[in-house]
Amino acid sequence: MCHQSVGLIARVVEEAGIPTLCMTSALDITQAVKAPRAVFVNFPLGHQTGKPNQPELQRRIVCDAMAAFETIKRPGEIVCLPYVWDPIDRSWEERDYSKGWMPERPSRQDADREEAERRARFAAK
Repeated sequence: MCHQSVGLIARVVEEAGIPTLCMTSALDITQAVKAPRAVFVNFPLGHQTGKPNQPELQRRIVCDAMAAFETIKRPGEIVCLPYVWDPIDRSWEERDYSKGWMPERPSRQDADREEAERRARFAAK
């Protein structure tokens, strides 16, 4: 789910009285949607909780994120966690956030065909 959607959903959930915390790696989007509370991890998109196969790092990140519940005092506040994906090579930032890093979007016809195939597989189960 995209950062924008999560931030907007969190606002509605908070209105119902349920506290939320967004973990983001897209600071600008999270700032724009004004998530009620968030932590920022400067990692590639989709890796907010850490690198694969590094459970100790993942646990530290999640624990620090949960601790933000105690420190965030204002709606919309974002805590920046101190973790670095690769202290030697930050080229992922340029690659992940530059034009063309995402695969091309399929044509409408191809997307419709793939969706029909997916539904047919689901219906056959």
